[in-house]
Amino acid sequence: PGEELCEEVGFLRGHGTYVKDGMLVAAVAGVVERVNKLVSVRPYNARYGGEVGDVVVCRVVDVGAKRWKVDVNARQKGVLLLSSINLPGGEQRRRTAEDQLNMRQFYVEHDVLSAEVQTFFADGAMSLHTRSLKYGKLGCGTLVTVAPSLVRRAKQHFHTFDFGVATIFGMNGFIWVGIATALSPKADAMDVGSTRDGGIGEEAQESDASFHVRERTCRVCNAIVLLDRFFMPVAAAPVHALYEKSIEAGMSPWDMLLPENAILLADGLRASGVLGVRVADE
Repeated sequence: PGEELCEEVGFLRGHGTYVKDGMLVAAVAGVVERVNKLVSVRPYNARYGGEVGDVVVCRVVDVGAKRWKVDVNARQKGVLLLSSINLPGGEQRRRTAEDQLNMRQFYVEHDVLSAEVQTFFADGAMSLHTRSLKYGKLGCGTLVTVAPSLVRRAKQHFHTFDFGVATIFGMNGFIWVGIATALSPKADAMDVGSTRDGGIGEEAQESDASFHVRERTCRVCNAIVLLDRFFMPVAAAPVHALYEKSIEAGMSPWDMLLPENAILLADGLRASGVLGVRVADE
């Protein structure tokens, strides 16, 4: 706060800025965003606002009439309508009263889902949908929470690392880290581990859950926590770089977050220049 951004002449004042002595000044600590001539500052700790088309990871908090309420890390709970999900087997038909009675067979409280923002209601609440096999219920993994402002917007938010760990970088700051299953040379990252009804990781609950797989998953989770702790962009490239650096340094996953080790890894990441790189499949 208080840092001068640019001269007022030729620019428009956006959220998180004010004018002082002919200069645009930041009113909050955050990320500077420029859209043409509009200059704004997005706070680090702001709640998720959401845009249509965003990939999000959410948790079911209530099952109601024809809808589920989900926590999307926003000011209001998101809404997932019964008409906005895939029926078992991909069946295409109108939802009936029987489907309403069987809603708990699809999702129940505390289930973690991947979804996409479809639209907004008049009161500002988000309407989500899971009408794709890459969306749905998530299992056999870990949910990591970071500041939404740190998650980079990318063409692909489903990423599978070459060491067998799949991640979903939700724009709302919820990041899913799980086991990559059904891996094939031609498999797209969004389809890795997906079930016939959508989702990632459910097929791996009784397989591929060895100690080494869980250790790699834990190392990725701690890499994401470290990026959030040092206010660094959260994306596939920095996570992979921290993963490799921790192995080169001989650190175990549970030692990565020790203060002295965390500072060492963060300094190495800044020096590597990875933070300015965007991989093609992010």
